[in-house]
Amino acid sequence: MTNVPDDSSIQLAERVSATASLCEVVTATPLCTSIYELVLSGNATTLAGVPGNDVMIRLVDAQGRFVRRRYSVRSLDEANDQFTLWITVDHEGPGSTWVKSATKGELVDVIGPRGKVLLDPLADWHLFVGDASGLAAFYRMAQSIEVPAKAIFIVEIDAADDALSAPFDEGLGVTGIFVDRQGRSTSDPEGLLRGLAAFELPPDLGHAYLFGEFHVMRVLESALLDRGLRQEQVSHKAFWRSGRSNADHGEPVKTEA
Repeated sequence: MTNVPDDSSIQLAERVSATASLCEVVTATPLCTSIYELVLSGNATTLAGVPGNDVMIRLVDAQGRFVRRRYSVRSLDEANDQFTLWITVDHEGPGSTWVKSATKGELVDVIGPRGKVLLDPLADWHLFVGDASGLAAFYRMAQSIEVPAKAIFIVEIDAADDALSAPFDEGLGVTGIFVDRQGRSTSDPEGLLRGLAAFELPPDLGHAYLFGEFHVMRVLESALLDRGLRQEQVSHKAFWRSGRSNADHGEPVKTEA
C-alpha cells in the first residue's frame, strides 16, 4: 500500500465532506466472543469526529473486490493520535475476517467522520437499545453525557462475555440490561422488546438511540412510539441486515426485496 489513501477514497471523502487518510494498526485484540478491539493511529481527532460518529474502512472481500465497511468509534486518544473501534466477528464478512489477522504497523485506508446520529444535548435521560454491534457507539456517546442525567442500556448478546462494561462519570445514573438471545434469529426483536417492556421509561425529556439489525430497529422504533415517545425523540440506524451482506459502501440494503 502506498503512503496516501486510494484515489477512490479521496474522491469519496470530498463528496461526503469527510477526510480520507491512511492509518496504522496499533493493536487488534479479541475482547470477547463477538468483538475485536482495533486501535488505529493517524489523523485520529479528525477521523473520529464526535460521539456517535463512525469511520469507513476500505477492505477486500472474499471475491477479491474492494468494499467499504463502517464502524463506530469507541474512543479517541488525542494525546497519542489514536482511536479505537469495536468490530463484531460473530459473522463472516470482510471486516470480521480482516481484523482477526490484522498486524501491528499495517496500513488501513480510512474515511471519517461519518454518521448523523448524535447525542441529544437537551435530553434528561438517554436510552440505548440494540445488539453488540452498537456497544462502541453507545458507550462513547454515554461517556459524553453531561451530568446529572441518566443512561439506560438494553443490549442483546449471544454470549455471556459479550456483556462488556465501561467506566462512566459517577454523577451519571446508569442502568444496564443485557438480554440473552437464547438462539433466536438475529432478525427476531422479541428479546429486546421484552427488555423494553421490563423497564419503565423515566419522566422528563428523553431520547432513544437504536443501533443494530435492520428489521429489529424498525420494530423497536414503533414500540417506543407506542410507549409515548415522539418521532424526534427516537434516532435509529441499521448497522447490518440479517441474511444479507452490506452493500459495497458499507450500509445494509434498505429495500424489502
